[in-house]
Amino acid sequence: MATQSGLSRRRVGGGASAGDSTADISTSSSQNGSSLSTTPAPSFPTSPNGYGGTALEGSSKVAYDPRDLDGDAEDSKLPKLTILEEVLLLGLKDKQGYLSFWNDNISYALRGCIIIELALRKRIAMVRDPNRRRYPLPDRLVEVVDERLTGETILDEALKMIKSSEKMGVGSWIDLLSGETWNVMKIGFQLKQVRERLMKGLVDKGVLRTEKRNFLLFDMATHPVADARTKEDVVSRVVALLTMRTAAIPPQALAKEGIQNRYTRAVCLACASYAASVLENALQRLSFDAREAAFARCDDILAEFSTWPFGSVRADGSSGRKREGQGGGSENIAGLVREVKKEMGDPEDLHFEVVATVLEVFGRMDSLL
Repeated sequence: MATQSGLSRRRVGGGASAGDSTADISTSSSQNGSSLSTTPAPSFPTSPNGYGGTALEGSSKVAYDPRDLDGDAEDSKLPKLTILEEVLLLGLKDKQGYLSFWNDNISYALRGCIIIELALRKRIAMVRDPNRRRYPLPDRLVEVVDERLTGETILDEALKMIKSSEKMGVGSWIDLLSGETWNVMKIGFQLKQVRERLMKGLVDKGVLRTEKRNFLLFDMATHPVADARTKEDVVSRVVALLTMRTAAIPPQALAKEGIQNRYTRAVCLACASYAASVLENALQRLSFDAREAAFARCDDILAEFSTWPFGSVRADGSSGRKREGQGGGSENIAGLVREVKKEMGDPEDLHFEVVATVLEVFGRMDSLL
C-alpha cells in the first residue's frame, strides 16, 4: 500500500535503526512503483526544551485546528468574568453567600446580560435589513453570525437556541429565556437555574466557595465570596464610573488594558446592575447625597446608550431621562459616548445595535420608572 505524501511510519517493534527504517520504506516504495513525497515539513518555532513544534524531532506534520488558535487569541482579550457574573457578584452577600430573596429583577436582567455578552463577543447581531429601522429596537430580528462556542456553558446554550430557532427580536428572546411566555410550544427556550449555575461557575473560577447553611427545616448550598479582591475590583469600577466629575474616563472605571470593548463593558455593567436592583450594594460606601447623584448619573447613562445610534439623546444638548426628584446629573458623559463609538468603529455596527436594544429593554423595566 502506498504511503501518504509527507508522512512517515514509525517502526514499533525490533531494534532497527532510523536508517534501516528509512531504507525499508524506500525499497518498498520503489518496488510498488510509487515514490515518497520530498516536500519539506512546515517549520515550527523551537520550544525552550530544544525540540521543535512537532511531537518528536524530525517528524513531518502535526495536525491542528486553526480555530483553536483563534480561540486562544480571543480569550486573551476577554475579561475573567462575564457581565452577568459581575452583576450576580454585586448582588451576592459576601459572607452569607446568597442573593436577596426579595429581588425579582435580577433573573430577568441576567437574561439580558446573556444577549449583551453574545453581542460583544460578535456571536449575534441584528439582521442586516434596511427595513428594520421602521420597527422599534426590541422588535428588530437578531441572528447568529458566528457559531463558534464561547466556552461559557450558559452563553453556548443560549447561542444554540438562537441558532436553531426562527429569527425573533431581542425583547422576545429575553422573555423566552426568562420563561415569560404564554406559548407552550416555546417554553423549552427557558434557561433554568441561571443564578445557581453562575455561582457554580464562579466557584470553578475561584471567586466563590461552597458551603451549606441551615434554613429552619432544610439545608441550602450557599456560595460566600472567596476572592474578595475580584469583587472589590467590580465594585470599584462601578463606583468610579458613576462618580466621575469630568468627561475624561478614569482608569479605575475600566477593565485592564487590552480587554476588548472595555468602555462598552463598563457601561453595560452599570446599566445592568441598575436594572437588576443590585447597584445599591455597590454604592453603600457613598454618602446619601453621593449615592443619589450616582443613581441619577446611571439613569443618564442608560438614557444615552438605550438609543440607536448611541448618544442621540444629547444630540440637541438636552439631558437624558431624569429620576423623580433628581436633576438627572450635571456631569458631561460625552467622553464616554465618544470612547464607545471608537470601539464600534463602524457607526452601523449591528452587534452594538443589539447592545442598545437590551439596554432599552432594561430602561422599560418597572423598577426604573
